[in-house]
Amino acid sequence: METRAHPPVAVALRMCLHALLVGLLALAALRAVSDGTPHATAVVVVSCVMAGVYAAGALADAVQPHNRAAALWLALLGAVWLVLLVLSPDALWVAFPLYFLQLHLLPTRWSLPTVAVTAAVGIASFVLHGQAVNPGTFIGPVLGAAVAVATVLGYEALFRESERRRELIEELVSTRAELAEAERTAGTLAERERLAREIHDTLAQGLSSIQLLLRAAERTLPADDPATAHVLRAREAAQDNLAEARRFVRALSPPDLENGSLAAALERLSSRTTAPGLTVQFAVSGTPVELPTPYEVALLRTAQSALANTVQHAGARRAEITLSFMDTSVSLDVVDDGRGFTPGSGPVAADTGTGGFGLPAMRSRARSLGGTLSVESAPGQGTAVALTLPLPLPLHDGRPGQDAA
Repeated sequence: METRAHPPVAVALRMCLHALLVGLLALAALRAVSDGTPHATAVVVVSCVMAGVYAAGALADAVQPHNRAAALWLALLGAVWLVLLVLSPDALWVAFPLYFLQLHLLPTRWSLPTVAVTAAVGIASFVLHGQAVNPGTFIGPVLGAAVAVATVLGYEALFRESERRRELIEELVSTRAELAEAERTAGTLAERERLAREIHDTLAQGLSSIQLLLRAAERTLPADDPATAHVLRAREAAQDNLAEARRFVRALSPPDLENGSLAAALERLSSRTTAPGLTVQFAVSGTPVELPTPYEVALLRTAQSALANTVQHAGARRAEITLSFMDTSVSLDVVDDGRGFTPGSGPVAADTGTGGFGLPAMRSRARSLGGTLSVESAPGQGTAVALTLPLPLPLHDGRPGQDAA
């Protein structure tokens, strides 16, 4: 019979059911023998047959709730019980364990009528055997059927609730582990980005300035001056260390920027952002130029955060990311046709976004680079997020400068 992972109390109840049925069959057989009824031998034989049929089904792996094998087993068990009812009125009490079997193994739409029929047949057999008829003759089997129905259905409801709670606990534990891992990853990435900014803003810029000063000093010294060689070696050392600092900055930049340009990273972001019914497109406007790493990080993180808000809150069907290169600035526009919101209120305004980059964080990042962030939205009108950053001075003429470290 079915062996799901039930708690120990369920195993104990199953053993009690086995003992109850065997005990009632033994009682019917003993009473037939002790009373010297004409069919005593037949009662003993049929009781043993029913016990054997019951044991075979209880031990069979094929007998599972709501399957054909269980229905056939119950039908055979019921047929043997009917024979026993014809031979002995005491077989009526065997109906009680049969109630539990029928309720457990048959679907509810079949088990309840079957229990009712079993009770009616038991009462009818008792009356036909000429036994004394009293209210207990009818109340006993009916009350037993009602108790069986309430017990089995109540237990199944409790078991389902227990399973839901167990699944919920497992999901919560799994989610907590995922959140912890996400926080560690976010912390690692944030620290990498912070170090990249620090190296770019301090070490790389300082080495770049040293190199420029040494180059100016080299030009002012006569060619045969002994200091010229030392200045040249110092400038070469500064240049080598500046290149090494740039490699550090690239290594500490977001993984999406490690193996390609900003445009390629935004293209990958748009292609892997999925939500039911949402289509994301990416486009580049103007002539792309090499941008400093902090600029690329700010633009990429802003796109990630804006798309995260679109997926989580907007219910949009279409979103567009546009990276625009202009003469003196670079801008990123993320536009969706979602439900929109009133800027300064609602869940999006307070959202911190995926990875901790919400609207306040985007504005802070824009201010740190001298740029601006604008958000245009209205309920039912979609949302447009635009980040504009001024290009560093050497890039205005289309020539990557030292600030591109």
